[in-house]
Amino acid sequence: MAETIIKINHLRKAFPNVTPLQDVNTEIKKGEVISIIGPSGTGKSTLLRCINLLEKPTSGEILITNVAITDPKSNVPALRRKMGMVFQSFNLFNHMTVIQNIMAAPVDLLKKPREEARQKGMQLLEMVGLADKADSLPDELSGGQKQRVAIARTLAMDPEIVLFDEPTSALDPTMVGEVLSVIRSLAQQGLTMMIVTHEMRFARDVSTRVFYMDEGVIYEEGTPEQVFAHPQKEKTRQFIHRLKVFEEHITDTHIDFLGFSGRLEEFCRKHQVHQKSIINMRHVLEELVMQLLLPRLPTPFDLHFTAEYSEENATTELRFRYAGKELNPLENSDDISRKILERAVSSCRHEYSGETNTIVLTVA
Repeated sequence: MAETIIKINHLRKAFPNVTPLQDVNTEIKKGEVISIIGPSGTGKSTLLRCINLLEKPTSGEILITNVAITDPKSNVPALRRKMGMVFQSFNLFNHMTVIQNIMAAPVDLLKKPREEARQKGMQLLEMVGLADKADSLPDELSGGQKQRVAIARTLAMDPEIVLFDEPTSALDPTMVGEVLSVIRSLAQQGLTMMIVTHEMRFARDVSTRVFYMDEGVIYEEGTPEQVFAHPQKEKTRQFIHRLKVFEEHITDTHIDFLGFSGRLEEFCRKHQVHQKSIINMRHVLEELVMQLLLPRLPTPFDLHFTAEYSEENATTELRFRYAGKELNPLENSDDISRKILERAVSSCRHEYSGETNTIVLTVA
């Protein structure tokens, strides 16, 4: 069984106005590739910066190869040398050539002979496809080339762990692929890596495990298949499928229908839902809610309505949940209401489980 190379216990990081990390706990084995995904502001980059102490944790413990880097007595520089970090902003020295950037740390920190450092640097540049740029200055490179140099510079220190903090976020879309290709190659070589990324397909392809971060914790984790294909938690599912969510509770038959439909329409316009879909949703509310459902619900009731718009396939899923005995208003609907609903939606189903009714409709 692979050894644990990183162990994190009850990690917390608080800033004056926000606490991005509430209680993070995990173990990472040697050779694992961990992709960290989640909404902006959920502590993904802060987690990496705490691991190498660019940010000092407020509390908790971080062990690197069984040595607590958070212990005031630990040799932090020695532990840091086991970790390389690739930043989104490259952080190259603009007054140095590419090869000088790569040689600097091995010569200054590891005390390697310059010729040995140069040979290793040229091998790394060959690996990332930039051997012909060895004597160029960073300003002469594209963003993708700069990031590949930054990766080569990190590898020059022979790290046991490499941390990637959104390595493609500052790049033009045309340059993202060249950087991800290099990281894929490293993953195949068995290097332990943690990667904060918004590239979902890349995370699915390259990772051994995926962390979805939210609410200051690792909210859900698992293999790429588990997290992307079968997420267990609602927030994870919404994030993975790029869902925009609108919710409303209806507890009175005297509903302000115009206000309700107006709020839904405002949500749809905000997310650029097609006008035809908005009209179809209005028909669903008029026929299903006002004509078929509300007159049949026993009082008191709590009708929970959710609209989930998927940016991936430009469809909206409408869900109506209500408690009580099994009640499917679609079964006994009149012909006019049924025909209106059939024209407005591409699919419709009723489910009953645990004294909860759910009607699910898809509007294209």
